[in-house]
Amino acid sequence: MRKNGHILYGLKVLCSDKALEICHNRQTVYKLLTFLALYNGIARKLKGEHYMSHAVTRALFDEVMVPNYAPAAIIPVKGEGSRLWDQDGREYIDFAGGIAVNCLGHCHPALVKSLTDQGNSLWHLSNVLTNEPALRLAKKLVDSTFSEKVFFCNSGAEANEAALKLARRYAIEHGSADKTKIIAFEQGFHGRTFFTVTVGGQATYSDGFGPKPGDVEHIPYNDLAALEAIIDDQTCAVMMEPLQGEGGIISPDLEFAQKVRELCDKHQALLIFDEVQTGVGRTGELYAYMGLGVTPDILTSAKALGGGFPIGAMLTTTAIAASMKVGTHGSTYGGNPLACAVAETTFDIVNSEEVLSGVKQREQWFREALNRINEKYQVFAEVRGKGLLLGAVLNEQYQGRARDFLVAAAAEGLMVLVAGANVVRFTPSLIVPQADVESGMQRFEQAVANVVNG
Repeated sequence: MRKNGHILYGLKVLCSDKALEICHNRQTVYKLLTFLALYNGIARKLKGEHYMSHAVTRALFDEVMVPNYAPAAIIPVKGEGSRLWDQDGREYIDFAGGIAVNCLGHCHPALVKSLTDQGNSLWHLSNVLTNEPALRLAKKLVDSTFSEKVFFCNSGAEANEAALKLARRYAIEHGSADKTKIIAFEQGFHGRTFFTVTVGGQATYSDGFGPKPGDVEHIPYNDLAALEAIIDDQTCAVMMEPLQGEGGIISPDLEFAQKVRELCDKHQALLIFDEVQTGVGRTGELYAYMGLGVTPDILTSAKALGGGFPIGAMLTTTAIAASMKVGTHGSTYGGNPLACAVAETTFDIVNSEEVLSGVKQREQWFREALNRINEKYQVFAEVRGKGLLLGAVLNEQYQGRARDFLVAAAAEGLMVLVAGANVVRFTPSLIVPQADVESGMQRFEQAVANVVNG
Protein backbone atom coordinates (compact mmCIF):
# COMPACT_ATOMS: atom_id res chain seq x y z
CA MET A 1 0.00 0.00 0.00
CA ARG A 2 1.25 3.51 -0.69
CA LYS A 3 2.25 5.15 2.57
CA ASN A 4 -0.13 8.06 2.14
CA GLY A 5 -3.01 6.19 0.57
CA HIS A 6 -6.54 6.45 1.91
CA ILE A 7 -7.06 4.36 5.03
CA LEU A 8 -9.98 2.46 3.57
CA TYR A 9 -7.97 1.61 0.49
CA GLY A 10 -5.32 0.23 2.79
CA LEU A 11 -7.86 -1.89 4.59
CA LYS A 12 -8.92 -3.43 1.32
CA VAL A 13 -5.32 -4.36 0.63
CA LEU A 14 -4.79 -5.69 4.12
CA CYS A 15 -8.11 -7.49 4.37
CA SER A 16 -10.31 -9.28 1.93
CA ASP A 17 -13.60 -7.73 0.88
CA LYS A 18 -15.30 -10.49 2.82
CA ALA A 19 -13.33 -9.57 5.93
CA LEU A 20 -14.44 -5.95 5.57
CA GLU A 21 -18.04 -7.02 5.32
CA ILE A 22 -17.92 -8.73 8.69
CA CYS A 23 -16.00 -5.96 10.49
CA HIS A 24 -19.11 -4.24 11.76
CA ASN A 25 -18.22 -3.48 15.35
CA ARG A 26 -16.08 -0.43 16.07
CA GLN A 27 -13.54 -2.23 18.25
CA THR A 28 -12.66 -4.64 15.46
CA VAL A 29 -12.32 -1.83 12.94
CA TYR A 30 -10.20 0.16 15.39
CA LYS A 31 -7.81 -2.79 15.85
CA LEU A 32 -7.48 -3.20 12.10
CA LEU A 33 -6.79 0.50 11.62
CA THR A 34 -4.17 0.48 14.36
CA PHE A 35 -2.45 -2.56 12.86
CA LEU A 36 -2.49 -0.96 9.42
CA ALA A 37 -0.92 2.26 10.70
CA LEU A 38 1.83 0.39 12.52
CA TYR A 39 2.37 -1.89 9.55
CA ASN A 40 3.09 1.07 7.29
CA GLY A 41 5.33 2.90 9.76
CA ILE A 42 3.02 5.89 10.14
CA ALA A 43 1.53 5.19 13.56
CA ARG A 44 -0.69 7.90 14.89
CA LYS A 45 -3.07 8.12 17.76
CA LEU A 46 -6.27 7.14 16.05
CA LYS A 47 -8.40 8.49 18.86
CA GLY A 48 -8.75 12.25 18.68
CA GLU A 49 -6.60 12.77 15.58
CA HIS A 50 -7.44 13.05 11.91
CA TYR A 51 -5.87 10.69 9.44
CA MET A 52 -5.33 12.94 6.45
CA SER A 53 -4.65 11.71 2.96
CA HIS A 54 -1.69 13.53 1.45
CA ALA A 55 -3.42 13.30 -1.91
CA VAL A 56 -4.44 16.85 -0.93
CA THR A 57 -1.23 18.87 -0.92
CA ARG A 58 -0.20 22.52 -1.07
CA ALA A 59 0.73 21.95 -4.73
CA LEU A 60 -2.93 21.30 -5.48
CA PHE A 61 -3.68 24.90 -4.49
CA ASP A 62 -1.45 26.17 -7.29
CA GLU A 63 -3.14 23.78 -9.69
CA VAL A 64 -6.79 24.60 -9.03
CA MET A 65 -7.07 27.90 -7.12
CA VAL A 66 -7.02 31.48 -8.39
CA PRO A 67 -3.59 32.86 -7.42
CA ASN A 68 -4.78 35.83 -5.35
CA TYR A 69 -3.53 34.13 -2.16
CA ALA A 70 -0.14 32.69 -1.27
CA PRO A 71 -0.90 30.30 1.60
CA ALA A 72 1.78 28.67 3.71
CA ALA A 73 3.14 25.24 2.87
CA ILE A 74 1.32 23.53 5.74
CA ILE A 75 -2.34 22.50 5.62
CA PRO A 76 -4.08 22.42 9.00
CA VAL A 77 -6.59 19.60 9.44
CA LYS A 78 -7.70 19.93 13.04
CA GLY A 79 -8.15 22.65 15.64
CA GLU A 80 -9.02 22.62 19.31
CA GLY A 81 -8.94 25.67 21.53
CA SER A 82 -5.77 27.62 20.74
CA ARG A 83 -4.03 24.68 19.08
CA LEU A 84 -3.87 23.51 15.47
CA TRP A 85 -2.50 20.35 13.85
CA ASP A 86 -1.34 19.96 10.26
CA GLN A 87 -1.45 16.95 7.94
CA ASP A 88 1.69 15.51 9.50
CA GLY A 89 0.34 15.79 13.03
CA ARG A 90 2.55 18.75 13.94
CA GLU A 91 1.05 21.00 16.60
CA TYR A 92 0.89 24.80 16.44
CA ILE A 93 -0.20 27.39 18.97
CA ASP A 94 -2.51 29.86 17.27
CA PHE A 95 -2.05 33.56 18.06
CA ALA A 96 -3.55 34.56 14.67
CA GLY A 97 -7.09 33.31 15.23
CA GLY A 98 -7.98 33.32 11.56
CA ILE A 99 -7.23 37.10 11.56
CA ALA A 100 -9.24 37.97 14.69
CA VAL A 101 -12.09 35.61 13.80
CA ASN A 102 -11.83 32.59 16.10
CA CYS A 103 -12.62 34.56 19.24
CA LEU A 104 -13.41 31.42 21.25
CA GLY A 105 -10.70 29.29 19.71
CA HIS A 106 -11.18 26.34 17.40
CA CYS A 107 -14.20 24.05 17.69
CA HIS A 108 -15.56 25.52 20.91
CA PRO A 109 -18.03 22.91 22.22
CA ALA A 110 -20.89 25.38 22.60
CA LEU A 111 -20.48 26.60 19.01
CA VAL A 112 -20.23 23.05 17.69
CA LYS A 113 -23.45 22.20 19.52
CA SER A 114 -25.28 25.27 18.17
CA LEU A 115 -24.18 24.52 14.63
CA THR A 116 -25.13 20.85 14.94
CA ASP A 117 -28.50 21.56 16.55
CA GLN A 118 -29.41 24.18 13.95
CA GLY A 119 -28.06 21.98 11.15
CA ASN A 120 -30.55 19.32 12.18
CA SER A 121 -33.38 21.83 12.10
CA LEU A 122 -33.18 24.51 9.38
CA TRP A 123 -30.35 25.72 7.13
CA HIS A 124 -31.51 28.35 4.70
CA LEU A 125 -34.60 30.29 3.70
CA SER A 126 -33.48 33.51 1.94
CA ASN A 127 -34.93 36.81 3.07
CA VAL A 128 -38.31 36.14 1.53
CA LEU A 129 -38.85 34.72 5.03
CA THR A 130 -37.30 35.58 8.37
CA ASN A 131 -36.13 33.08 10.97
CA GLU A 132 -35.87 32.73 14.73
CA PRO A 133 -32.06 32.70 15.14
CA ALA A 134 -31.72 35.92 13.11
CA LEU A 135 -34.36 37.71 15.14
CA ARG A 136 -32.94 36.54 18.47
CA LEU A 137 -29.43 37.67 17.49
CA ALA A 138 -30.66 41.03 16.19
CA LYS A 139 -32.54 41.64 19.46
CA LYS A 140 -29.41 40.91 21.49
CA LEU A 141 -27.31 43.26 19.36
CA VAL A 142 -29.88 46.02 19.72
CA ASP A 143 -30.22 45.50 23.46
CA SER A 144 -26.43 45.59 23.98
CA THR A 145 -25.45 48.55 21.77
CA PHE A 146 -26.60 52.01 20.65
CA SER A 147 -28.39 50.48 17.67
CA GLU A 148 -32.07 50.00 17.00
CA LYS A 149 -31.92 48.16 13.69
CA VAL A 150 -29.68 45.43 12.25
CA PHE A 151 -28.89 44.24 8.71
CA PHE A 152 -27.24 40.82 8.36
CA CYS A 153 -24.83 39.76 5.62
CA ASN A 154 -21.89 37.38 5.28
CA SER A 155 -18.66 39.32 5.77
CA GLY A 156 -17.08 42.54 6.90
CA ALA A 157 -16.79 43.84 3.35
CA GLU A 158 -20.51 43.28 2.80
CA ALA A 159 -21.35 45.00 6.08
CA ASN A 160 -19.22 48.00 5.08
CA GLU A 161 -20.70 48.07 1.60
CA ALA A 162 -24.16 48.24 3.17
CA ALA A 163 -23.05 50.99 5.55
CA LEU A 164 -21.64 53.13 2.76
CA LYS A 165 -24.69 52.68 0.55
CA LEU A 166 -26.96 53.55 3.46
CA ALA A 167 -24.95 56.66 4.31
CA ARG A 168 -25.09 57.92 0.74
CA ARG A 169 -28.81 57.23 0.39
CA TYR A 170 -29.65 58.81 3.74
CA ALA A 171 -27.67 61.94 2.90
CA ILE A 172 -29.33 62.33 -0.49
CA GLU A 173 -32.79 61.84 0.96
CA HIS A 174 -32.26 64.18 3.91
CA GLY A 175 -29.79 66.62 2.37
CA SER A 176 -29.17 67.07 -1.33
CA ALA A 177 -28.15 65.12 -4.41
CA ASP A 178 -24.56 66.41 -4.11
CA LYS A 179 -24.12 65.44 -0.45
CA THR A 180 -22.05 62.37 -1.36
CA LYS A 181 -18.50 62.97 -0.13
CA ILE A 182 -17.03 60.16 2.00
CA ILE A 183 -13.99 60.90 4.14
CA ALA A 184 -11.80 58.00 5.23
CA PHE A 185 -8.27 57.53 6.51
CA GLU A 186 -4.93 56.58 5.04
CA GLN A 187 -3.87 53.01 5.83
CA GLY A 188 -7.46 52.13 6.66
CA PHE A 189 -8.96 48.85 5.55
CA HIS A 190 -12.66 48.24 4.95
CA GLY A 191 -12.86 45.19 2.71
CA ARG A 192 -12.28 44.07 -0.87
CA THR A 193 -15.41 45.04 -2.78
CA PHE A 194 -14.61 47.86 -5.19
CA PHE A 195 -16.47 50.44 -3.08
CA THR A 196 -14.98 49.34 0.26
CA VAL A 197 -11.45 48.86 -1.05
CA THR A 198 -11.62 52.36 -2.53
CA VAL A 199 -12.73 53.82 0.78
CA GLY A 200 -9.92 51.92 2.45
CA GLY A 201 -6.84 54.11 2.35
CA GLN A 202 -4.37 51.72 0.72
CA ALA A 203 -3.92 52.26 -3.00
CA THR A 204 -2.01 48.96 -3.28
CA TYR A 205 -5.33 47.16 -2.88
CA SER A 206 -7.50 49.43 -5.03
CA ASP A 207 -5.27 50.32 -7.99
CA GLY A 208 -5.36 48.38 -11.24
CA PHE A 209 -9.11 47.87 -11.62
CA GLY A 210 -10.02 50.92 -13.68
CA PRO A 211 -12.06 53.94 -12.61
CA LYS A 212 -12.81 53.93 -8.90
CA PRO A 213 -16.04 54.98 -7.17
CA GLY A 214 -15.82 58.73 -6.85
CA ASP A 215 -16.12 61.38 -4.17
CA VAL A 216 -13.94 59.55 -1.66
CA GLU A 217 -11.23 61.51 0.16
CA HIS A 218 -8.42 60.23 2.40
CA ILE A 219 -6.58 62.01 5.19
CA PRO A 220 -4.03 60.88 7.80
CA TYR A 221 -5.41 59.06 10.84
CA ASN A 222 -5.41 61.13 14.05
CA ASP A 223 -4.92 64.36 12.06
CA LEU A 224 -7.65 66.69 13.29
CA ALA A 225 -6.46 69.67 11.24
CA ALA A 226 -6.69 67.63 8.04
CA LEU A 227 -10.25 66.63 8.87
CA GLU A 228 -11.28 70.17 9.70
CA ALA A 229 -9.87 71.32 6.36
CA ILE A 230 -11.78 68.82 4.23
CA ILE A 231 -15.13 68.15 5.91
CA ASP A 232 -18.03 70.30 4.69
CA ASP A 233 -21.77 70.26 4.12
CA GLN A 234 -21.35 68.02 1.07
CA THR A 235 -19.88 65.29 3.28
CA CYS A 236 -22.28 62.41 3.79
CA ALA A 237 -20.08 60.27 6.05
CA VAL A 238 -16.77 59.83 7.80
CA MET A 239 -15.69 56.20 7.99
CA MET A 240 -13.05 55.07 10.45
CA GLU A 241 -11.77 52.14 12.43
CA PRO A 242 -11.77 52.91 16.16
CA LEU A 243 -8.37 51.18 16.14
CA GLN A 244 -6.64 50.66 12.81
CA GLY A 245 -5.84 46.98 12.33
CA GLU A 246 -4.35 46.27 8.90
CA GLY A 247 -2.80 49.73 8.90
CA GLY A 248 -0.44 48.94 11.77
CA ILE A 249 -2.44 48.63 15.04
CA ILE A 250 -2.89 52.36 15.58
CA SER A 251 -5.21 53.67 18.30
CA PRO A 252 -7.04 56.96 17.88
CA ASP A 253 -6.30 59.85 20.18
CA LEU A 254 -9.34 60.25 22.42
CA GLU A 255 -9.62 63.95 21.59
CA PHE A 256 -9.44 63.16 17.87
CA ALA A 257 -12.27 60.60 18.09
CA GLN A 258 -14.45 63.04 20.00
CA LYS A 259 -13.77 65.84 17.52
CA VAL A 260 -14.67 63.56 14.60
CA ARG A 261 -18.07 63.09 16.23
CA GLU A 262 -18.49 66.84 16.75
CA LEU A 263 -17.54 67.68 13.17
CA CYS A 264 -19.92 65.07 11.78
CA ASP A 265 -22.73 66.59 13.84
CA LYS A 266 -21.81 70.09 12.67
CA HIS A 267 -22.01 69.13 9.00
CA GLN A 268 -24.89 66.61 9.29
CA ALA A 269 -22.58 63.80 8.22
CA LEU A 270 -22.90 60.25 9.51
CA LEU A 271 -20.09 58.69 11.52
CA ILE A 272 -19.44 55.07 10.50
CA PHE A 273 -17.31 52.90 12.77
CA ASP A 274 -15.82 49.86 11.08
CA GLU A 275 -15.63 47.41 13.98
CA VAL A 276 -15.12 44.35 11.84
CA GLN A 277 -11.82 43.62 13.60
CA THR A 278 -12.27 45.48 16.90
CA GLY A 279 -15.79 44.28 17.66
CA VAL A 280 -17.16 41.42 19.76
CA GLY A 281 -14.78 41.70 22.68
CA ARG A 282 -11.47 42.10 20.86
CA THR A 283 -10.44 45.26 22.76
CA GLY A 284 -11.91 44.22 26.11
CA GLU A 285 -15.16 46.08 25.41
CA LEU A 286 -18.06 44.47 23.59
CA TYR A 287 -17.41 47.07 20.87
CA ALA A 288 -14.48 49.47 20.85
CA TYR A 289 -16.67 52.59 20.63
CA MET A 290 -17.75 51.88 24.20
CA GLY A 291 -14.23 52.48 25.43
CA LEU A 292 -13.87 55.72 23.47
CA GLY A 293 -17.05 57.34 24.72
CA VAL A 294 -17.96 58.14 21.11
CA THR A 295 -21.14 56.72 19.61
CA PRO A 296 -21.28 56.21 15.84
CA ASP A 297 -24.38 56.47 13.64
CA ILE A 298 -23.59 53.22 11.85
CA LEU A 299 -21.41 50.35 13.07
CA THR A 300 -20.23 47.30 11.16
CA SER A 301 -19.39 43.94 12.69
CA ALA A 302 -18.15 40.61 11.33
CA LYS A 303 -15.07 38.42 11.95
CA ALA A 304 -15.51 37.37 15.61
CA LEU A 305 -19.30 37.77 15.46
CA GLY A 306 -19.66 34.19 14.20
CA GLY A 307 -16.71 32.77 16.10
CA GLY A 308 -15.46 31.29 12.81
CA PHE A 309 -18.75 30.90 10.95
CA PRO A 310 -19.20 33.57 8.22
CA ILE A 311 -21.55 36.39 9.21
CA GLY A 312 -21.56 40.16 9.07
CA ALA A 313 -23.86 42.82 10.46
CA MET A 314 -24.56 46.52 10.05
CA LEU A 315 -26.05 48.27 13.08
CA THR A 316 -27.75 51.65 13.03
CA THR A 317 -30.68 53.70 14.33
CA THR A 318 -34.31 53.49 13.28
CA ALA A 319 -34.24 56.95 11.68
CA ILE A 320 -31.22 56.17 9.51
CA ALA A 321 -32.34 52.63 8.70
CA ALA A 322 -35.57 54.02 7.25
CA SER A 323 -33.66 55.02 4.11
CA MET A 324 -32.94 51.36 3.36
CA LYS A 325 -36.41 50.69 2.03
CA VAL A 326 -37.67 47.37 0.72
CA GLY A 327 -35.68 46.39 -2.36
CA THR A 328 -32.86 48.93 -1.94
CA HIS A 329 -30.35 46.37 -0.67
CA GLY A 330 -30.20 42.69 0.11
CA SER A 331 -28.24 39.47 0.58
CA THR A 332 -29.29 35.95 -0.35
CA TYR A 333 -27.46 34.31 2.55
CA GLY A 334 -27.53 37.23 4.98
CA GLY A 335 -29.10 36.28 8.30
CA ASN A 336 -29.30 32.58 7.48
CA PRO A 337 -30.29 30.35 10.43
CA LEU A 338 -26.98 28.47 10.61
CA ALA A 339 -24.83 31.59 10.85
CA CYS A 340 -27.15 33.36 13.26
CA ALA A 341 -27.48 30.36 15.58
CA VAL A 342 -23.69 30.11 15.93
CA ALA A 343 -23.32 33.89 16.23
CA GLU A 344 -25.97 34.06 18.95
CA THR A 345 -24.06 31.55 21.04
CA THR A 346 -20.78 33.35 20.37
CA PHE A 347 -22.32 36.66 21.37
CA ASP A 348 -23.79 35.24 24.58
CA ILE A 349 -20.41 33.87 25.67
CA VAL A 350 -18.34 36.93 24.75
CA ASN A 351 -20.81 39.46 26.15
CA SER A 352 -20.04 38.50 29.74
CA GLU A 353 -17.96 40.08 32.45
CA GLU A 354 -15.82 36.97 32.69
CA VAL A 355 -14.73 37.05 29.06
CA LEU A 356 -14.43 40.83 28.65
CA SER A 357 -12.42 41.31 31.82
CA GLY A 358 -10.39 38.25 30.85
CA VAL A 359 -9.37 39.96 27.62
CA LYS A 360 -7.81 42.80 29.61
CA GLN A 361 -5.95 40.31 31.82
CA ARG A 362 -4.64 38.46 28.77
CA GLU A 363 -3.47 41.72 27.25
CA GLN A 364 -1.17 42.12 30.25
CA TRP A 365 0.19 38.58 29.83
CA PHE A 366 1.09 39.35 26.22
CA ARG A 367 2.59 42.76 26.97
CA GLU A 368 4.70 41.42 29.83
CA ALA A 369 6.01 38.56 27.69
CA LEU A 370 6.80 40.84 24.74
CA ASN A 371 8.56 43.30 27.01
CA ARG A 372 10.71 40.49 28.48
CA ILE A 373 11.63 39.33 24.98
CA ASN A 374 12.45 42.86 23.92
CA GLU A 375 14.66 43.49 26.97
CA LYS A 376 16.76 40.55 25.82
CA TYR A 377 16.81 41.05 22.03
CA GLN A 378 16.02 44.75 21.46
CA VAL A 379 13.86 44.34 18.34
CA PHE A 380 10.68 46.30 19.12
CA ALA A 381 10.16 50.05 19.33
CA GLU A 382 6.82 49.63 21.16
CA VAL A 383 3.83 47.39 21.64
CA ARG A 384 0.62 49.04 20.36
CA GLY A 385 -3.04 48.23 20.49
CA LYS A 386 -5.66 47.30 23.04
CA GLY A 387 -7.04 44.09 24.47
CA LEU A 388 -6.09 41.19 22.24
CA LEU A 389 -5.47 43.27 19.13
CA LEU A 390 -1.79 43.94 19.70
CA GLY A 391 1.11 44.90 17.47
CA ALA A 392 4.81 44.63 18.24
CA VAL A 393 6.37 47.44 16.20
CA LEU A 394 9.83 46.67 14.87
CA ASN A 395 12.56 49.18 15.67
CA GLU A 396 14.70 50.92 13.06
CA GLN A 397 17.21 48.06 12.85
CA TYR A 398 14.53 45.56 11.84
CA GLN A 399 12.28 47.78 9.71
CA GLY A 400 10.53 45.93 6.90
CA ARG A 401 11.13 42.47 8.40
CA ALA A 402 7.81 41.66 10.05
CA ARG A 403 7.29 38.74 7.71
CA ASP A 404 10.66 37.28 8.73
CA PHE A 405 9.39 37.07 12.29
CA LEU A 406 6.12 35.51 11.12
CA VAL A 407 7.97 32.83 9.15
CA ALA A 408 10.36 32.16 12.01
CA ALA A 409 7.45 31.82 14.42
CA ALA A 410 5.74 29.29 12.16
CA ALA A 411 8.94 27.26 12.07
CA GLU A 412 8.78 27.12 15.87
CA GLY A 413 5.14 26.01 15.87
CA LEU A 414 3.47 29.37 16.45
CA MET A 415 1.05 31.26 14.23
CA VAL A 416 1.13 35.06 14.28
CA LEU A 417 0.20 37.80 11.81
CA VAL A 418 1.67 40.99 10.41
CA ALA A 419 0.10 44.43 10.07
CA GLY A 420 2.20 45.92 7.33
CA ALA A 421 5.93 45.40 6.92
CA ASN A 422 6.90 46.69 10.36
CA VAL A 423 4.40 45.22 12.83
CA VAL A 424 3.98 41.69 14.15
CA ARG A 425 0.30 41.31 15.03
CA PHE A 426 -1.33 39.11 17.68
CA THR A 427 -5.06 38.33 17.58
CA PRO A 428 -5.51 35.13 19.61
CA SER A 429 -8.63 33.61 21.07
CA LEU A 430 -10.23 35.84 23.69
CA ILE A 431 -10.15 32.89 26.09
CA VAL A 432 -6.65 31.60 25.31
CA PRO A 433 -5.39 29.78 28.43
CA GLN A 434 -2.43 31.24 30.30
CA ALA A 435 -0.44 28.05 29.69
CA ASP A 436 -0.87 28.50 25.94
CA VAL A 437 0.19 32.15 26.16
CA GLU A 438 3.31 31.14 28.06
CA SER A 439 4.16 28.29 25.69
CA GLY A 440 3.43 30.41 22.65
CA MET A 441 5.61 33.27 23.83
CA GLN A 442 8.45 30.82 24.53
CA ARG A 443 8.18 29.75 20.90
CA PHE A 444 8.05 33.38 19.80
CA GLU A 445 11.17 34.17 21.80
CA GLN A 446 12.99 31.38 20.00
CA ALA A 447 11.74 32.76 16.68
CA VAL A 448 13.02 36.22 17.60
CA ALA A 449 16.36 34.73 18.56
CA ASN A 450 16.56 32.94 15.22
CA VAL A 451 15.92 36.15 13.29
CA VAL A 452 18.33 38.19 15.40
CA ASN A 453 21.09 35.60 15.16
CA GLY A 454 20.58 35.12 11.45
